[in-house]
Amino acid sequence: MDKHPPWIITLLLVATVNSTPAMSDSSFNVIASFSVIEDLVERVAGDTIRVNTIVPADKDVHRWELTPPNVLAVEEADIVFYNGYGLEPWMRHVEAMSDDTLTLIALAENADYAPLPISTGQYKDNPDPHMWMDPKGAAAYIDVIAHTLSQHYPEKAEAFNTRAAKARDALAMLDQQLKERLDGIPQTNRVLYTSEAGMAYFARAYNFEYAAIWGVNHETLGSAHAMETMSKRLIEKRPPALFHESTVPSIHMDALARDAELTLSGPLYVDALSASDGPAYNYPAMLQHNANLLHEALGGAREE
Repeated sequence: MDKHPPWIITLLLVATVNSTPAMSDSSFNVIASFSVIEDLVERVAGDTIRVNTIVPADKDVHRWELTPPNVLAVEEADIVFYNGYGLEPWMRHVEAMSDDTLTLIALAENADYAPLPISTGQYKDNPDPHMWMDPKGAAAYIDVIAHTLSQHYPEKAEAFNTRAAKARDALAMLDQQLKERLDGIPQTNRVLYTSEAGMAYFARAYNFEYAAIWGVNHETLGSAHAMETMSKRLIEKRPPALFHESTVPSIHMDALARDAELTLSGPLYVDALSASDGPAYNYPAMLQHNANLLHEALGGAREE
């Protein structure tokens, strides 16, 4: 890549001076936009491909700004896997850096999985980007990942496809485990209200009534109008608990919970995995943590 906007050149210079090149036995360089995508890509790629991640675990993918190491990693990459449907606004800068040698793959936009509309906020009725919150959506991502890697590295296609098949089987088993866990919640309590509208696919998959204060995190968080709308909803419907997410401040849901005298539970993990020592250290653990939290907060039946 020979031409860059000035801000990219500055980042590259800083990265070259301050960063240490990553050591890897692989000549294949793949980037994942954030930690959930990283986990899914690694399930197909295996140990032979280095997967760099732009947005670290525990950070908000929507509001990220590229760092010098991010820019250097993009410079060295063959493929960038990202979600798409506007989840990563900063991808426009990656696109500005790219040339014909870099492949950009928007997993959600290429997946065989129909999007839901965003239910509220500034981006209402746009495609909801959070497809991975349903294991069936994640399985559709796996298909795109395996196809893309096989095209770029055909000598490893058989291994990619074998791992992809195992990943799909594991996701089907995870889906069944989540259903069994969540089936213990009484129907009258199956009400899921969050800060960001990031769990619509999860709610549809596991039969929850769902609403959120705002649509996606890169719009205005907790505007007066959005807070009033949710407050009125809570007068009509009093769920056992409200929920906040790991990558957004809990102050908005806390204020609503206090006002309505409801329990506030969390965090749910949606836009990021946790650190490796946290409860959402990989994709299955993330959804299992969320299911357990909902089960406990919404009055799920206790095991005998």
